[in-house]
Amino acid sequence: MSRCRTLVAALAAAGAALPLLSPAEAGAARLTLGDRSLRAGMEGRDVRVLQDFLSRVGLVTEVDGQFEPATARRVKSWERRSERRVNGRVSRPDSRVLRSQVDSGTTVHTAQPPPPAQPNTGEVAVLDPDGTATAPASAPAAVKAVIDAGNRIVDKPYRYGGGHGKWEDAGYDCSGSMSYALHGGGLLARALTSSGFSSYGDRGKGRWITTYGSGGHSYMVVAGLRFDTGYNNGSSDGPDWSTRMRPARGYTARHPAGL
Repeated sequence: MSRCRTLVAALAAAGAALPLLSPAEAGAARLTLGDRSLRAGMEGRDVRVLQDFLSRVGLVTEVDGQFEPATARRVKSWERRSERRVNGRVSRPDSRVLRSQVDSGTTVHTAQPPPPAQPNTGEVAVLDPDGTATAPASAPAAVKAVIDAGNRIVDKPYRYGGGHGKWEDAGYDCSGSMSYALHGGGLLARALTSSGFSSYGDRGKGRWITTYGSGGHSYMVVAGLRFDTGYNNGSSDGPDWSTRMRPARGYTARHPAGL
């Protein structure tokens, strides 16, 4: 066989070994941010640009081109901080706003060190860029478990009655989300209503956890962070952690025994 024919055969064999992209994959590889609306489960070059842009505005995101739950949480965090509709999706108008922020050097989040521990409140948890919380290393195991459970539902929407019929629900209301987190820490056997939290546990504020119950709403403070479905940038979009406290007038403060 001639040298030329040998080279052609080798190139043909190498080409046969290369994976072929589907039309959808090939199209996604050419997209950039704003060409389409993005949501969880999608992938492509435009998702990589989205993740890069989120990182540039202060919400550090892994750039892998996969719109997974971690990316969705950061999108929701960006939406809250940019006064956009909070739904975890990136519309074309959202893309234009995000691109404008990057072009102007706008930062929507700057990581801050946790504030010093306050007397009689224990150490303070850290609010992460994606809206989840990190418990203090010295926190009791039950407190860490409550925070871990709360983190699992921060990307869930608000749903009246959610969390009362079953623990794993599509959405949660104020008392349902509190009940879920406390149940995750082994501190509650069944879901309570907002008024039910007015008689939960022991009287007064706790060192690590304080619940606030009333006839119309409830929330709690865990290791210095508020876990609530309201009073978050004027919206009620499901359970969230916040460093911003809300007025406690009209609420009954209680706490789990020993915490």
